Amino acid sequence: MAEAAKRSGRAGVLELAVLGLLHESPMHGYELRKRLNAMLGTFRAFSYGSLYPCLKEMLAAGHVSADGEESGARSRIVYKLTADGKEHLQNLLAEAGPSSWEDENFGVHFAFFSQTDAAVRMRILEGRRSRLEERLDHVKTSLSRTRERVDSYTQELQRHGLESVEREVRWLTELIETERAGANEESDNIPDDVASSGRNIPGDVASSGGKA
Repeated sequence: MAEAAKRSGRAGVLELAVLGLLHESPMHGYELRKRLNAMLGTFRAFSYGSLYPCLKEMLAAGHVSADGEESGARSRIVYKLTADGKEHLQNLLAEAGPSSWEDENFGVHFAFFSQTDAAVRMRILEGRRSRLEERLDHVKTSLSRTRERVDSYTQELQRHGLESVEREVRWLTELIETERAGANEESDNIPDDVASSGRNIPGDVASSGGKA
């Protein structure tokens, strides 16, 4: 069951990446493969063999359309996002639960932050930081317990892992502060009559308090 959930998670990451890239512009399958490799290769291994089954499922669901035909070694088919696909993409981008904070998913969600609501961005960033802070505590505890039982190379490997997590926590903190500063600036620019009316302002991170 755990392995099935893991495969499902990989498929979800690939689906989000494909939808997000096709939202930018229609693409041939070959170009889409290159773009996905550049994106997903930064975070995790990408299997070319998984792309076309994913596209087939998305075609069947009506999330993408395909124009053209197979010809020779290279496909002439151009994939394009449909209206249903755009709606599905927005639903995926609006997800800010624990799955979006994990190593498997965070990078792809972050890659499409420019298409994501500010409040959702904040929840994902804060959730990711919280998850890494938990990992940091675990690594520090592990280091203190095993320091006298492992060799110097293992200690260096553990220290390297600790420093990597610490760097990402600092990076996330800077991003969160930048997001908050941008939200406060937008809030300062809201006309007094709108602010005093109590109407919701779309994308207002400050009003959410940055909480999930």
